[in-house]
Amino acid sequence: MSIITKVFGDANQKYIKKLGPQVDKINGLEKIFEGFSAEQLKTKTIELKEKIIKSSIPLDDILPEAFALVREAAKRTLSQRHFDVQLFGGIVLHQGKIAEMKTGEGKTLASTLPIYLNALEGKGVHVITVNDYLAKRDAVWMGQIYYALGLSVGCIVHDSAFIYDAQHKEALDKERDLIGGFKVVESYLRPVSRKEAYEADITYGTNNEFGFDYLKDNMVYDIVQQSQRGHNFAIIDEVDSILIDEARTPLIISSPDTESSSWYRDFAGMIPKLKAAEDYEVDEKAKSVTLTEKGINKVEDILGAGNIYEEKGIKYVHHLEQALRAEVMFKKDKDYVVKDGQVIIVDEFTGRMMPGRRWSGGLHQAIEAKEGVFVQPESLTLASITFQNYFRMYKKIGGMTGTAATSAEEFDKVYGIDVVIVPTNKPMQRKDLPDKVYKTQTGKLQAMVQEIKQRHEKGQAVLVGTTSIEKNEYLGKLLEKEGVPHQILNAKHHEKEGEIIAQAGRSRQVTIATNMAGRGVDIVLGGNPQDKEDFTKIVTAGGLHVIGTERHEARRIDNQLRGRSGRQGDPGSSQFFLSLEDDVMRIFGGDKIKSLMGLLKVPEDQPIEAGMISNVIESAQSKIEGMNFDLRKHILEYDDVMNKHRGVIYKKRKEFLEKASALRAQIIEMVKKAGFSEEDYQKREKEVGEENMRQVEKAVCLRVLDMLWMNHLEDMEALRDSVRLRAYGQRDPLVEYKSEGHRMFQRLLAMLESNIAQAVLKANITKEPSKASKSAVPSVKSESGRNDPCPCGATHSDGRPIKYKHCHGKNV
Repeated sequence: MSIITKVFGDANQKYIKKLGPQVDKINGLEKIFEGFSAEQLKTKTIELKEKIIKSSIPLDDILPEAFALVREAAKRTLSQRHFDVQLFGGIVLHQGKIAEMKTGEGKTLASTLPIYLNALEGKGVHVITVNDYLAKRDAVWMGQIYYALGLSVGCIVHDSAFIYDAQHKEALDKERDLIGGFKVVESYLRPVSRKEAYEADITYGTNNEFGFDYLKDNMVYDIVQQSQRGHNFAIIDEVDSILIDEARTPLIISSPDTESSSWYRDFAGMIPKLKAAEDYEVDEKAKSVTLTEKGINKVEDILGAGNIYEEKGIKYVHHLEQALRAEVMFKKDKDYVVKDGQVIIVDEFTGRMMPGRRWSGGLHQAIEAKEGVFVQPESLTLASITFQNYFRMYKKIGGMTGTAATSAEEFDKVYGIDVVIVPTNKPMQRKDLPDKVYKTQTGKLQAMVQEIKQRHEKGQAVLVGTTSIEKNEYLGKLLEKEGVPHQILNAKHHEKEGEIIAQAGRSRQVTIATNMAGRGVDIVLGGNPQDKEDFTKIVTAGGLHVIGTERHEARRIDNQLRGRSGRQGDPGSSQFFLSLEDDVMRIFGGDKIKSLMGLLKVPEDQPIEAGMISNVIESAQSKIEGMNFDLRKHILEYDDVMNKHRGVIYKKRKEFLEKASALRAQIIEMVKKAGFSEEDYQKREKEVGEENMRQVEKAVCLRVLDMLWMNHLEDMEALRDSVRLRAYGQRDPLVEYKSEGHRMFQRLLAMLESNIAQAVLKANITKEPSKASKSAVPSVKSESGRNDPCPCGATHSDGRPIKYKHCHGKNV
């Protein structure tokens, strides 16, 4: 305890104490609501809605009643009663803070309290989870609480959308109450359009789906095609995973580039001929690979070319280096998996597959060529946003996780959100044993297998957390040799994830999992549903023992793994097995470790216990955490520039969509500014007819804006790459990016009006057969020749106009 805490007291404890009177009020209402009929619960919801909407009563004033109602509905539908600590957690979430609640403390149930309260405003509540499985599970499992209170629940997943529908057999209801914590009972989900799912009072979904739907809404050509209805309140489950671990990956919507390169397969055959250290240098810290002079000469010999920079150009060399990175830095079953002829990225933090996500800059294509699958064409960015900027659009965010305290500074600096540690319902009994450090990987694995075998024979449940699919499967093979029965859980088997992890608490059960370790699913001792006899057995044996096979870059992930054991006051233990050859130790441990390896002449299977090594591990982790924070902050600083541009463009686009029938006056002003007269405009209007002219105006405004914005995204990406070199001239790259980017954006806005004016006056219309699913918008066809500059005014980054045949005339 620090001297400041001793003098002033613990701020977290003070905050929790302050919430006490509200919890007492909620508890005081319990007996009253117990006497309500099912119909009276729904009537009370209508009454509370009217108080908020008609009488403008603040949400805080009706919080005790709302929370007490949810508690009563949960008792009736789930046979679960919110503990007082869950009420504390609910208040923390409602106040727009992050609630750190230990694993097994019932975060999902605690979240129903603020979700219901904020949904009463009628503006929609978004509940964000880490994967489709959890989104569907929670919508079905918790949906019955909201349904009992008269609220609707939607669910958004990768390729579909649903509404919770309770009109099903009683038998299914009993099944859901029993296994709903780890299995989705699909029968309760009725397929609907995405718009309907967003119109529900509460919408469950993943961060990717919410982000992509926002970008898609800003690409539609008719307002009725938009699905989202604003960003009011979001509750983010596993908030550290979504707002920190995934923050370095922006969401990008792209289209195939017709000028895509076809060099990847050639490179895939060429790269294995190059030798490490001799032909290329690897920097593991920076995750980069660079060709040496000798390597460039070798490539030129293989190609039978002269100077490749002169003959093939910079773009060719860039693709060559990406192919080299793909070969050297990216490993199958660690960074990606090959499934159904596709390369699918594996999230380095959770171990889950990320279908639909692709690496940019030609890297994904290089990996596809390396693995011999179909090489997808490269793409042009149509829209993009980072998670940081997407979530900052919400008026209020609440988050929950078991591990947020170590990242409290980042949550505060980036999102302005405080972290509150919510006390556990029962005292924690888990024993965190000291690390065992071995000289080699082989020695560590041998010791680990023996430890698992001993604990398995003793009757304990064992959960092993590995850092990659490859290591996960290798450990499985070693256990097989020793005759230890086990379950393997990794990105390849994610469909069964919930069911495997839910049974990891049975006695003598051994489960090997990648980092995801079933986040969001409780490991109940004695299995789920619980077997009383098995529970007694496993408690006597010592509960669930968690083994970490190596330290992760972030301490949060280590704590998350430890937290799988010791839920709700159960016994349990955790221990990490490390080796001096582990990635974190090897890359960031430095020369100290190398010299230590020489000094320690101990057998490989004997653990080294040295305080110095533990200190090196802690120091390496804090170094990496700091480095990753800087990287995320760096991405955000650059994206903040784009965010301002995006805000202006999307606002203009919204105006064009909403005022589609009232753009006439605005267009006439644009026509005059471009040097034409009002008579020119009227003449054109007469030619095409008033009704058609309104549709032409809307189509032209949107298409010109989209084309200029797409080119701007490409130009800003090129600018970002080029400003890095200005650091050598003692200039700050970020300042250069901001000032140059501002000038480019001002040029875009100036071009927008003149291009719209020209396109409106030069365009004629061709009727397309209307489709039931899309609103009939006439396609704009220019009178320009195919090799003439496109009338929308789009230009390349160097200022050259884009030809009509490569722009709006592509499909004509």
